[in-house]
Amino acid sequence: MSVLVYTESWGGNFRKSSFEAVSYASETAKLLGTDVIAISLGQVSDEQLNKLGGYGASKVITCAGIEKGDSQAATNAIATAANNASVIVFSNTNTATMIAPRLSAKLKAGAISNVITLAESTTPITVKRKAFSSKAIELITINTEKAILCFTPNSYQLIETGGSCSIETSSANEKGAITIQGQETASGKISLSEAEIVISGGRGLKGPENWGMIEELAEVLGAATACSKPVADIGWRPHAEHVGQTGKVVTADLYIAIGISGAIQHLAGVNSSKVMVAINTDPEAPFFKAADYGIIGDAFEVVPKLIQEIKKLNS
Repeated sequence: MSVLVYTESWGGNFRKSSFEAVSYASETAKLLGTDVIAISLGQVSDEQLNKLGGYGASKVITCAGIEKGDSQAATNAIATAANNASVIVFSNTNTATMIAPRLSAKLKAGAISNVITLAESTTPITVKRKAFSSKAIELITINTEKAILCFTPNSYQLIETGGSCSIETSSANEKGAITIQGQETASGKISLSEAEIVISGGRGLKGPENWGMIEELAEVLGAATACSKPVADIGWRPHAEHVGQTGKVVTADLYIAIGISGAIQHLAGVNSSKVMVAINTDPEAPFFKAADYGIIGDAFEVVPKLIQEIKKLNS
């Protein structure tokens, strides 16, 4: 019984989270004494598919005829590939949250989201996951024949094996009942869910015309940009940048919140970050209680000086 891993692609290319997923699956397979099979949906080049072998996949099944977003067709294709798999691994992306529950019901397999560790036991599968908006850690055991593990992006390291893989083309091309009428793609240079550094702005920036300094700070730090929910709701920034309980959840190494008060809904989506920094004029802002470091001051004075000092360090 192998370990099957879903490798999500964006525009025909794999990102860090896909390689993390294969790395995680590879280490899980070592615990089980088996091999890793990856499955890829949509049009992806052989060059990209071969990269999966470098992280531990021994075989890649490609289903080019299934459109990304059609979770019904994707579930059926993955279920077929999982026939001889005891563990199915997903990176906990938005796409995975559509597919994994369907797959769980179809296979009658126990599923765990927000996984942060390798299995502590394999008979049965037992792992740790974050719960209650990352305020607690649970130890969960799956007693079904197949187990579905959705691990949190940035919670597991990339492990290059230097291996290679065979590529098997699947004829699966069925269409589900879902019709995709359009897609909105975030235009940021760095994927928010995979970013190691995130610079986030709130209503304290007073208007969309002031976002230039957020983008400049992100550029000098090699970071992704984000925003609070009110900022996205009033149209200052695209909803793709909204982080929080009802937006994207980030697990960055460094999260810098500028002009964000720190409502509990926002903190729920960012408090898995390793280090959090708050910049705000209000010394009573809730974010200061959660932050590792805080600067009480006007962002329009603090951020330009911060950019200046970082540029000096980089020169």
